[in-house]
Amino acid sequence: MSNINILTKIIKDKIMWIDIHKKKISIEYIKQNIQKTQFNFYKILKCTKKIFILECKKASPTKGIICKNFDIINLVNIYQKYSTAISIITDEKYFQGNFNYIKVVRNIVSQPIICKDFIISSYQIYFARLHGADAILLILSIINDEQYNILSNIAHKLNMGILTEVNNIQEFKRAINLQAKIISINNRNLNNFTVNINTTKNILSIYKNYIPKNTIIISASGINNHMQINQLNKIVNGFLIGSAITSQNNILLSIKKIIFGNNKVCGLRTIEDAMISDKYGSVFGGLIFTKQSIRYIKSIYAKHIIYNIPNLLYIGVFCNNSIADILRITKLIPLYGLQLHGNEDQNFINHLKKKISSKIKIWKTYKINNFIPKNNFFNIDLFVYDYYISGQGKSFNWNLLKNINTNNILLAGGLNIHNYSIAKNINCYGLDFNSGVETQPGIKDHIKIKKLFQKIRNN
Repeated sequence: MSNINILTKIIKDKIMWIDIHKKKISIEYIKQNIQKTQFNFYKILKCTKKIFILECKKASPTKGIICKNFDIINLVNIYQKYSTAISIITDEKYFQGNFNYIKVVRNIVSQPIICKDFIISSYQIYFARLHGADAILLILSIINDEQYNILSNIAHKLNMGILTEVNNIQEFKRAINLQAKIISINNRNLNNFTVNINTTKNILSIYKNYIPKNTIIISASGINNHMQINQLNKIVNGFLIGSAITSQNNILLSIKKIIFGNNKVCGLRTIEDAMISDKYGSVFGGLIFTKQSIRYIKSIYAKHIIYNIPNLLYIGVFCNNSIADILRITKLIPLYGLQLHGNEDQNFINHLKKKISSKIKIWKTYKINNFIPKNNFFNIDLFVYDYYISGQGKSFNWNLLKNINTNNILLAGGLNIHNYSIAKNINCYGLDFNSGVETQPGIKDHIKIKKLFQKIRNN
């Protein structure tokens, strides 16, 4: 579909949709068969340190089908573990949404549900409530202030919350003047559906000081990685994320990467270690196959862990192991990647790469003391920067990373709940936790892991 005047077409068809449905289900019938929602939408969001509204999105007018195997039940069963609220797109013609999705989701989750549609009539609000919605989206680019006041009053009489969407400075000013309690800055231009993540930054750089104290600011559209969360986290209260999740084959993995980052818990030795790491947000699980390490795990036990906890991406850590030894383990265990933690040179790496499956990633560790060594390696998918004496709970001087592109670096060495917030601001690819989440060397502390990832999510 052409990007030109998409919004005009949507609104024209929405008027027709309203007329058709009014004849099918009268507004009088709806009013007699609905009750106020029991959710206090504003209070729930206000009491959440970092808001994540996860969206059920199947398609869009510009991209077509986003989620090929759209399964609303499977989707929200995952969403409910990580979301503050769940947004459901109900427009049928352009987004392949459905109001019945709200009913289905209401029977599964305990979070409030937002009906996301192009609402221009009071009928749509009553219709949304009939299906179980607890909040609605009002888009300022398609309604004037008088319409907004009428529609918001109807929603509030039903105890429904309102997400007020803006896309530019003028609309943001209107939202403030309309005393909107939750303002969602859409980084997507609804006229042509292009996305610019800087929309949120640009608007708030001008009007941040004019926002009433209790107003909640949400950044929506274009949020597809944890680095963006870190960058916007200082100026907004939360995020609305949809297609960045539903467009991926692995929904759980995409959620964890965006909300928590590409983090790894290394030195896993039990099923419980892996289960807790997976449950609270880790993407990678490190299994150390070097016998000299106190965290060494036998391949048979590692295989047992992977079989029982399959959601983690498992990284085999090797320090000066022979290629034959590495190949033996890769044939026995389905590893996502190999982390070379010793003195492996380029010849070793090249030879190894020829022998392993093309699907297996190769990571290389740099052990750092007083300077960052020159990177001469190739055929490497990711670099791990660690303290020069590994497993000691110590960090190298992170100031050494200034003026260095850290996008392809996993930061390791002495990371824990007390210093991770400093580490994440370096904007590395991810963080590697090991001794900082242990009770003693080699023994993982499950409470520390839980608290660490809860803090990552909420701060």
